[in-house]
Amino acid sequence: MRTSGFTITEGKNADLSKIISLYNELNTTLEKGVNYPSWKKHVYPNEETAIEGITTNTLYVIKDNDRVIGSIILNHCQYEAYKKLQWTVNAENNEIIVVHTLAVHPDYFGCGIAMMLMKFAVDLTYKKRMKAIRLDVSVNNHPAIKLYEKCGFTLVGEVDLGLNIPGLELFKCYEKAILPFEFEVESD
Repeated sequence: MRTSGFTITEGKNADLSKIISLYNELNTTLEKGVNYPSWKKHVYPNEETAIEGITTNTLYVIKDNDRVIGSIILNHCQYEAYKKLQWTVNAENNEIIVVHTLAVHPDYFGCGIAMMLMKFAVDLTYKKRMKAIRLDVSVNNHPAIKLYEKCGFTLVGEVDLGLNIPGLELFKCYEKAILPFEFEVESD
């Protein structure tokens, strides 16, 4: 996918050091200012996060030439706490996509990279014929909440994900339904 000179592709082993660099530089910037997601360098996201995403073919990167400037993990993994919510779409894990670890390099803040990654996530959900796309976000992560709502996600509720991390007790959960009629092919 080519968008405004940027390329979104599946993350590969050759991208690993660039993804780790993205995570480290982002976390360094977050630790110096307002850390909305409460991420910590070498804790989350980290090398293991990237390796797992690459190994499971669920990590996607956005590049400016050869530089990784953002990433997102898209899989079917829902937290156990998701079962406490009344989702708008009744679906099994293999019928939905869940957004994890949306990261943008600080040099590209305000450039629309997160929006491009979310559009890619929604488009991939359509392409894979899933019923819905879901995500969770810390109640304190106001910029991400604004982004998800701008992307048309609906707030389903708030839950404690059981992470046992001070300050990260409550998360807002969002969903965007993928309607079946959107898959119908028009005949000539």
